[in-house]
Amino acid sequence: MKNKIQFCKKCLYGSDHPLGITFDEDGICSGCRIHEEKDKLDWDYRWEKLKKLVKPYKSKFHTYDCIVPVTAANDSYFIVDLVKNKLNLNPLLVTYNKYYNTPLGIRNLANLRIKFNCDILIQNVNPISVKKITRSTLRSLGSIYWHCLAGQTVFPVQTAITHKIPLIIWGAHQGLEQVGMFSHKHEVEMTRRYRKDHDLMGLEADNLISVFDILDERDIWQYRYPEDYELNNIGVRGIYLGNYVRWDPKAQHEEMIKKYGFLSANFNRTFDCYDHVDCFNYMGVHDKLKLIKNGYSKVTDHASREIRHGRLTRDQGLYLVQKYENNEANYTDLLCEWLGIKKDGLQFLINEHTNKNYFVEQTPGNFSFKGWSFLNKQNKTQKSSNNNIDNFKYIQNSKLCDQENSDKRKYITIGKGYP
Repeated sequence: MKNKIQFCKKCLYGSDHPLGITFDEDGICSGCRIHEEKDKLDWDYRWEKLKKLVKPYKSKFHTYDCIVPVTAANDSYFIVDLVKNKLNLNPLLVTYNKYYNTPLGIRNLANLRIKFNCDILIQNVNPISVKKITRSTLRSLGSIYWHCLAGQTVFPVQTAITHKIPLIIWGAHQGLEQVGMFSHKHEVEMTRRYRKDHDLMGLEADNLISVFDILDERDIWQYRYPEDYELNNIGVRGIYLGNYVRWDPKAQHEEMIKKYGFLSANFNRTFDCYDHVDCFNYMGVHDKLKLIKNGYSKVTDHASREIRHGRLTRDQGLYLVQKYENNEANYTDLLCEWLGIKKDGLQFLINEHTNKNYFVEQTPGNFSFKGWSFLNKQNKTQKSSNNNIDNFKYIQNSKLCDQENSDKRKYITIGKGYP
């Protein structure tokens, strides 16, 4: 281990968090301290502030008032409900086709359009280019998700310019929610810099082109962020609802299940049934790569969030992390088929990005795990405190794929509706 990791005494995050994190004299991380604002801020005042902020963007010509980026999972239902039914805005929904779509995700997206009666634009980048980019970023960055993150964060901005709709409304800010990068009171907005440094792992689209790779201008141009003068001409800005609304993903999803029929599903690598149910790979290979590179996976994010909301103790959260984080990454066969590679080839590329600070190679290609959950100083799970862990439930009302038989399940490349 290059440096001794400090772990938060409240949640499960460590000082090696890729977004950056700090600790106070009591050993509590910046993410937990900023989360405490949720119970102190006057949210009624902040909501009124939001209403005043968006009022000038209300169209006088009965066209679109704003752009709302959506997926078929995450907090999209909750965001659209707030924007359309509470703020009384007419949003143009936009989404990026990640190509790893689950049948459940297609249902959720179709249901979202129908229930809220909204227009939607879907960006379908040439799949040959998407596959080339994915092969490239898997080799160089250990990421199959660069194209998804790039597309999801740039297509709304491009649409704002082409349709002359200056206001983009996002959900919560990841840096604020996870590591307390900002206060809610800072009311930070979307920036090119945050997208590059954190969403895109420091690489813009143009940085992918290299004499040592097969990518060229034809492959990357649709992922290029607009120039500043284009943004300024339209007055594009992106605000985060999480600065004005008390953000609680579990409670929000369960409200959307009751009101609008949002569909959820179990995952093999986390207890959260709501997050990224539109994707075969996010909680699978993508999450496995996160563990390989960073020493922790998405279940640590989920557990830390639930600890902060008071629904889990720290000990219970650690118990769940240890239960899920080393489970198999399902649906790797679909990714290999889509990319045109073999499973052992995929495993070779994954091994190439193994962080030796967290994994010890026992024999060639075989590693033992020494990650965050192993190193955490509070790694003394008390069985007595976990007796009621099964009472911590998420609502699972569907499954990712109707056909679990491997010869029938497949990515839904494009799905405009669902019967």
